[in-house]
Amino acid sequence: MSPWQHNAAIIHFDGSARAARFGQTLPLHQRASTGWAPVRLCLFGEYRVTLAADPFHRYEITGLARSLALAPAVLLPANYTEYMHSPPRLIAIDVDGTLLPTFSQTISERNARALRAAQEAGITVAIATGRRPAYTVPLLEGLGLRADTPLIASNGAVLSTLGGDVIDRCHMSARVARGLCGVLRPFGTVVFTFDRPGRGELVLEDLEAAHGRIAMWVETNRNAIEVVKPLESALVDGEDPIQGMAAGSISRMRDAEDALEASEWGPQCEAVRTEYPERDLSILDLLPPGISKAWALERLAARLGVDREETMAIGDNWNDATMLEWAGQGIVMANAAPELRTLAKARGWKQAPSNDEDGVAVILEAALAKLAPAKA
Repeated sequence: MSPWQHNAAIIHFDGSARAARFGQTLPLHQRASTGWAPVRLCLFGEYRVTLAADPFHRYEITGLARSLALAPAVLLPANYTEYMHSPPRLIAIDVDGTLLPTFSQTISERNARALRAAQEAGITVAIATGRRPAYTVPLLEGLGLRADTPLIASNGAVLSTLGGDVIDRCHMSARVARGLCGVLRPFGTVVFTFDRPGRGELVLEDLEAAHGRIAMWVETNRNAIEVVKPLESALVDGEDPIQGMAAGSISRMRDAEDALEASEWGPQCEAVRTEYPERDLSILDLLPPGISKAWALERLAARLGVDREETMAIGDNWNDATMLEWAGQGIVMANAAPELRTLAKARGWKQAPSNDEDGVAVILEAALAKLAPAKA
């Protein structure tokens, strides 16, 4: 048995040529000084094997997956170190699957009370979501939050406040958006969001198909939706959208992501996938290059003069992974996908109770309890 030693675990293989080939899949610049890659995650699947040096740089082998999975292998958890963090001054909180219960669009009283208590204690609470601002604000109205509560919306493309002040925004090139239509149309509903209020803020070409897949979204946003066929005709030069979205089943959106990566348009945008297994629904958010929740959170922290180590992020899905990684204190929800929770262990992120157990409130209450002695 020959071991691979890395930061997250020790993986023992049988010493065969297959294991050697497996090790050579990572670029030389990411090899550790010992010559092995600093692998933090190893996922065995029936059809593929994935090694990841971090949440955003994965290296997959297909074809070898069956033989590798059958090889003698043992994954031994590493001894994770529990770090003592400073009380957070900035907390970014995801919405769907984190702040909201699974089957409700109403924030619980306990979560609402914890949000208010955090603000009263001097902590900046930022809401970080894939939703656009107009689809987010109604959830927060009536909770007693400050008007200057930051909103990281559209997965980081828009930074505004609960009161409606726009701090920062980015746009996707209309030329790129037109190219994305052709790539993604075969896989599901494609929608683009524009920076204009009222009808036409959301543009799609098949309302009936959208209603069949994302009915609640359609009903909530009906007054903002404009149907345009073909969708490319709404994406004229000079009318750049904020972001795009493709929605469909989990398997179809995984195929869509693969197709996008293989196309000429893949390098010209950011694609962030979220999955909701209980509904067999996946959303592929399409953003300008380099834009993510982490990008927006870093800019917000800089505006506020808050260090990375004083920043906490709470989330449950893959579109939260960048901000969980950037924040000095990453918290993943217990209802997150198993692969994301495995990654959380490797990255040293803590785990909160599920969204249906008011996990956000549990974390905020614990942070406030630590803050009290610090102020004393």
